[in-house]
Amino acid sequence: MAAERFERHKQAWTADEIQKLHTLAKKGMALKAIAKALTRSEESVKVRAKSDGLSIAKLR
Repeated sequence: MAAERFERHKQAWTADEIQKLHTLAKKGMALKAIAKALTRSEESVKVRAKSDGLSIAKLR
């Protein structure tokens, strides 16, 4: 597995990012697209969405 580098690794989520995550998830955007839009890892987005009770469209 290739090591992925994210400059923002382990940074706290801002209120803006959380709001954007909720908006994009509700629009049915795919995980990969949301992660890219927020410049966060897919794993980070997945964990945050789960803790907020959001469901994110799976990759097809």
